[in-house]
Amino acid sequence: MPDTSTSTITPLRPEEDDALVIAGVRLSSRLLIGTAGYPNQAILRDAVAASGAEVVTASIRRVSLQGHGSDTVRMLAGKRFLPNTAGCETARDAIMTAELAREALDTTWIKVEVIGDRETLYPDVTELMEACRHLVDEGFTVLPYCNDDPIVCQRLADIGCAAVMPMGSLIGSGMGVANPANLELICRRSQVPVIVDAGIGTASDAVIAMELGAAGCLLNTAVAKADDPVRMARAMGHAVAAGRLAHLAGRIPRRGRAEPSSPQLGLVGS
Repeated sequence: MPDTSTSTITPLRPEEDDALVIAGVRLSSRLLIGTAGYPNQAILRDAVAASGAEVVTASIRRVSLQGHGSDTVRMLAGKRFLPNTAGCETARDAIMTAELAREALDTTWIKVEVIGDRETLYPDVTELMEACRHLVDEGFTVLPYCNDDPIVCQRLADIGCAAVMPMGSLIGSGMGVANPANLELICRRSQVPVIVDAGIGTASDAVIAMELGAAGCLLNTAVAKADDPVRMARAMGHAVAAGRLAHLAGRIPRRGRAEPSSPQLGLVGS
């Protein structure tokens, strides 16, 4: 049976001075969580609480244009909402949707998605750049969903995006981090926070993303479609924090041979 209790376990967190900072806003949790596709509103509420996430994302089209989602906004009062432009295929549509989000939710934060292919849900980089440049100029705090291309991520940072959100793998696929070499390079070079968005399927995927140097993870399907969303949300909160701590600690190098952890001198019979 799904765990729908309201009891929570506070996720493990790194040192107090290691907060995630986006556009001057300090966040103690490095997990951002979506609000779509849950079995019901009660499970959504409990999953968000169990995750420890402070930022939740929602499609502004559901929230504002037809009044859907208003209950979610009220239910999650106290969380920072990150509206997104999901479903947009042109810069013009994304800009209009962002403006609606600012009016509906009284926030300048926006996750910009401009989809170029309906099968893979890959971003249209040209349209994405145009939308982000315009929204940055209009004073938005822009967090773009993009492909895992180091050059694209650098260009988005250069035009003033507050963070970049490269895909781990295809949206909703649960395949985890498909290209760890690219992601590590993006994280190492980026002057703004790198939030891995899309493809996370389970806690180990989130750990890997964080160990590669990501500043955070944004996920939805992995929790919403889990057999027990509340337990999975709790697991993701722990995973993101554990991966961050491991990254800060620094892993041992990989070796192609065994190396004893105990000293060999002084053994009986030696």
